[in-house]
Amino acid sequence: MMKIYLTVDKQLTRGSTIEDGSWICLTAPSPEEVREVAATLDIEPADLQAALDPEESARVSLEDGYTVIIVDVPVPVPDKGEGVYTTIPLGILLTQQTVTTVCAVDTPVLTDFTALRVRDFSTKKKMRFIYQILYRAATMYQLELRLIDRRRQEIEKNLAGSSTRDSDLIELHALESTLVYFATSLRANSTVLDRLTRYKRLEQYPDDMELLDDVIVEIRQAIEMTSIYRDDIKGTRELFSAVLDNRLNNTMKWLASVTLIMAVPTVISGLYGMNVNLAGMPFSQNPFAFGIVCGLILAICVGVAWILHKKHML
Repeated sequence: MMKIYLTVDKQLTRGSTIEDGSWICLTAPSPEEVREVAATLDIEPADLQAALDPEESARVSLEDGYTVIIVDVPVPVPDKGEGVYTTIPLGILLTQQTVTTVCAVDTPVLTDFTALRVRDFSTKKKMRFIYQILYRAATMYQLELRLIDRRRQEIEKNLAGSSTRDSDLIELHALESTLVYFATSLRANSTVLDRLTRYKRLEQYPDDMELLDDVIVEIRQAIEMTSIYRDDIKGTRELFSAVLDNRLNNTMKWLASVTLIMAVPTVISGLYGMNVNLAGMPFSQNPFAFGIVCGLILAICVGVAWILHKKHML
C-alpha cells in the first residue's frame, strides 16, 4: 500500500502525486507500486525491496542521487503472548526532493507521524524527519523493554506463589530471545547513527544535530536497558532452576521418609510371616497377639515419624 503525504502550511495532507517535499509511505508495497516509485524518483527497485527482506541488516549506503538508510524496528510476534517481539527492517530513502519509507508492516514508528503525535514534524525538513523516525524507534524499543520486564515480574510472582508452569519457563525463554534480537538490532542502529554523523553529503543543521544527539542518547539508554533486563531474566531463570531443584529435593526427602516409616510394618510382618517354630515368636501364645503386634507397629511408626519430623525430614 502506498500513501503520499505533504506538509502544507504546517498541516499534514494526503496527496495523490509525488512532488517536492513529499513523504512516500510504502507499507508492504506491491511490485507495481515499487516500480512506480522507483521510476518516478529514479532509484533502484532493489533498494526499495531491501527493507522488505526480514534478514536485511541495518546500514547506510550512498547511491547515485539518493541515500539508503535501513534500521531495525520492533514488532510483536503473533500468538506468542505479551512481551515477545522480533525486529524487522525499516527502509528510508532520501533524495534531494523527497523522503520514502518502506516497511513490511504498519509500524507505530510511522503511524505516530500520520496521527500527528510528533511535534515540529514536516515532510519538507527531510533530515529532521529522518532523525525523528530514529528517535521514535528508539523510544519504542524502550517502551517494549519495559513491557518485557513487567512480564518477567509477573512470571516471577507465579514462582513465588508455587504455581510454576512449563509455559512460564517457555515464555521466559521467549523473552530472553527477544532481548537478544533487541541487543543486536540496537547495536546495528547505533552504528547507522554514527555513520550519519560523519557523512558530509547529508546536509546537517544545528537543530538537526541536537536532535541527532538526543537519538544517540536514547539508543544508548535502550542498549543499557536491554543489558540490564537480560541480566534480570538470567537471574530469574537461575532462580527458577534453584527453586525447582529445592522442591524436587524436598519431595524426594518426603518420599524417603515415608518409605522409611512404611518399612517398619513391612519388616515386622515379614518376620511373623516366616515359616518357623511359633514357640520362639513373641506373643505367639497370647490370644491378643495380633492386636499387640499392630499396636507395637503403630507405636514404632509414630516414634520414627516424630524423629524424622524433629530432623525436618517429614
